[in-house]
Amino acid sequence: MPLIGSVHEDGVLVLTLGNGVAHPLSLAMIRAIHQAVEEPGEARVILLHGPGKIFCAGHDLKEIARHRGDADAGRGYLEELFGACAGMMLAIVQSPLPVIGVCEGIATAGGLQLLASCDLAFGSTAARFCLPGVSNGGFCTTPAVAVGRAIGARRTMELALSGEVFDAQWGREAGLVNRVLPDNELMPFAMDFARTLAGRHAPAVQAGKRGFREQMGMPLDEAYIHATEIMIGHFMDPERVRRDLDRWA
Repeated sequence: MPLIGSVHEDGVLVLTLGNGVAHPLSLAMIRAIHQAVEEPGEARVILLHGPGKIFCAGHDLKEIARHRGDADAGRGYLEELFGACAGMMLAIVQSPLPVIGVCEGIATAGGLQLLASCDLAFGSTAARFCLPGVSNGGFCTTPAVAVGRAIGARRTMELALSGEVFDAQWGREAGLVNRVLPDNELMPFAMDFARTLAGRHAPAVQAGKRGFREQMGMPLDEAYIHATEIMIGHFMDPERVRRDLDRWA
């Protein structure tokens, strides 16, 4: 069975984590997600869905433990694993397509990192969020990179220093998810949203996503210069020019 379920529907690529079965972020799973995101075919929107009680439980601790017997106690494997994971998260952020995460259950550790890396996230009322590393003798340092950029320092440190599980309402207020919906409404809402977005003018959406990400790291004056050039590009798009001439001539 493939690690990722993949369905194209009305311009939306639906990627189902674990093909519907809860699966941790093993090295193979990370590579499967990365490949799927970088090879979306004709899709205009990617919807990343983790169904059931576990959206994604983070890294495969059993897989990590199996490499403790290596000559280097597993360091080489860990470098490969976390390097691949960072590359996969970057692929989501840097994808020209909007990426929407849909979380029905718990997103924990690297699973929460995955959800936070998406452009938008929708959760069910049963969704839960956790950075549990501190409870296991460690710290969720790499997950905090994505989570911190999504919700800020204080909320992220509350997750990372407590190791506690936080509910859907907390996640909505913190900004981890954009909407919280009843279980039976979650996927229909997410699919309707994704289909509508897929029907928008793709070049503008893609340039807009890229420009937004770029300007967020700039000083305010540089951000306006950068955004202005992209905005002018929207208006000078040949399709936009033709439409305006037809409408206003």
